[in-house]
This record gives sequence, C-alpha cells and structure tokens, in this order.
Amino acid sequence: MIEIKLADLTHVKGIQDVCSRGYRATYPGLRSKDYIEKVIEEFYNQERITKEVTEHSRHWGGYFVAVENGQVIGAAGGGMESDTLGELYVLYLDPNRRGEGIGTLLLDAVTAQQKEWGATEQRVAVAKDNQKAIPFYEARGFRFLSEKESYFSAKQEGYVTLHYIRQI
Repeated sequence: MIEIKLADLTHVKGIQDVCSRGYRATYPGLRSKDYIEKVIEEFYNQERITKEVTEHSRHWGGYFVAVENGQVIGAAGGGMESDTLGELYVLYLDPNRRGEGIGTLLLDAVTAQQKEWGATEQRVAVAKDNQKAIPFYEARGFRFLSEKESYFSAKQEGYVTLHYIRQI
C-alpha cells in the first residue's frame, strides 16, 4: 500500500535517490549529460535535501513522499509564490513506477497544502519537449502560460522551460 506523507529525516536518502534517478530518466535528449549532473548535484544532494526536509515555510512546504514497504518511490514539493499563487517545484517518481497514479497522489498532496495557504492558482515549469511531464500536467488542468530560458542554462545551450498554470 502506498502512503503519501510529509517527509522527515528518515526519507532523505530515498528522496535523493528517487529524484536523481527520475531526473536522469527524464532528460536524456533534452539536456546534456553535464547539465543533468549539474542540476542533480545542486538540488538533490544530501545536505540540501536534509535542510529542505527540516525547514519548511510558505515558500517551501517541504517534501511529500510516496512510500511503499518503507521505500520512497516518489517525491514532490512546492510553495507559495504570492498570496494566491502556488508553485510545484519538484515531482519525481521511481522511473519504473510511472503510470500507477503515484504522481497524481503527490500532486494532490502539494495542491492541498497550497490551498490551505490560500492558493487559487498553481504553476509548474517543465522542460520544452518533455513528453513525460507535459501530458501529465495538461491532463490535470494545467494550461500553457509562457516560456523562458531554463535555470542553469548557458546562452549557448539555449534550453527552454515552459510554464503552465491552472486554477485550484
């Protein structure tokens, strides 16, 4: 049975593993290997995840994890960008567990938290051409809003991120 809960220190290694593996499985062909590893090193290192599991605020609501038989199989987190705008910052699954509804459960947990904080809209950013994420978010009511240069992207790389938004 899958349980969705706010992560604690016992989940740090599992979050690190599932986010790193999920990122590596999502971005080949969309980002260079160096870019992928740079992002993983920046966001999914043990020190940062430990801090993000223990320090919560409206800007970062903490990680929610999907746990099955004591193992983290998915992780998601978000926060508030304004009084009424929530943002999903991260959502990754064990690459072998896609299509089971786990992502929806995690998105629902982040959404419920943001609605408690007053969010009426929710935004998410995805890499252009990311056909693992775009159909998922569009099926849950997100609509294209804008595109921008990707975080960490050097000008010569030209990576683009698409921003989507929905009413919640």
